[in-house]
Amino acid sequence: MSSQPPFTPEAWPIATCLHGIPTVSREGVALHDADSEAWDDMFGEVERVGFSLAELADSHVRPADLEPSRRDEFLSIAASHGVRIPSVHLQRQSVIMPGHEERNLAYAHRTIDAAAAWGMEVFSTGLHQPFSDAQRRALWFWTAEGPKDPDDPEIWQAAVSRLRELGRHAADVGLKMSLELYEDTYLGTGDSAVRLVEELGLDNVGINPDVANLIRLHRPVEDWRELHAKLLPYANYWHVKNYTRDEAADGSWATSVPSSMEAGLINYRQVIRDAVELGFDGIFLCEHYGGDSLGNCATNQTYIRSLLPAQKKKDS
Repeated sequence: MSSQPPFTPEAWPIATCLHGIPTVSREGVALHDADSEAWDDMFGEVERVGFSLAELADSHVRPADLEPSRRDEFLSIAASHGVRIPSVHLQRQSVIMPGHEERNLAYAHRTIDAAAAWGMEVFSTGLHQPFSDAQRRALWFWTAEGPKDPDDPEIWQAAVSRLRELGRHAADVGLKMSLELYEDTYLGTGDSAVRLVEELGLDNVGINPDVANLIRLHRPVEDWRELHAKLLPYANYWHVKNYTRDEAADGSWATSVPSSMEAGLINYRQVIRDAVELGFDGIFLCEHYGGDSLGNCATNQTYIRSLLPAQKKKDS
């Protein structure tokens, strides 16, 4: 266990997601293709709520598909607002998605190269696939059924092989790779996620222990305490958010609603302390769905800093 936190509470890297920024403007222009004014407005909002770090999900801008001149423009605008991009999150592009395996693998490789060229530190991804029609229609996508990874040893081994290939590529260009916990994938339970990362066997590859992705499900789920106990020793990057949850004792029903980190089911005062004691030194990435996402992330940043331990003073 680590006896000395790697950062002071004030200096610990905490980033915001960009969920609160529309991916397409009212005029129908994708944020990826937007003009500099739209990007300036976005980073102005990030700056005003008090963040100096922002994760770039490829739902908003695809680093692999942005020309170098536009990349430089994007980063210059971010820097003008005091914002840095330390990580990319490649989502819903599973390397075992039926019919799209090779395309998604190639895209992930291009994204890793782009992340390195952008000066990032973390390549975050997972095995979740695009929303089902039912998920797209739902008020909250997690209340509807989505794609599931099959109980098939050959496909499991394909996932291991392709993710190991990506992990080695990430290591070669100086990046951490983090795999996000997500329901109904091979990263969908504590035991399966740990088994997958251990089979990969790469020092730069760890788990993004986003346990909130599971406790929000309207069905029986693993206990959040047990999940964190299994996953935190492997954590190297962390999406943090929370939900209130209620459920029947017999498992016949469950419901959840997004909440602040402080008010939800997961006791982050406990699990952040546990993570730091285990040596976690990664970026916290604040996420929130619904309402004022950026505002909630800002509130959560303040809360996280209040939980982080101060560094011990050295004896003079």
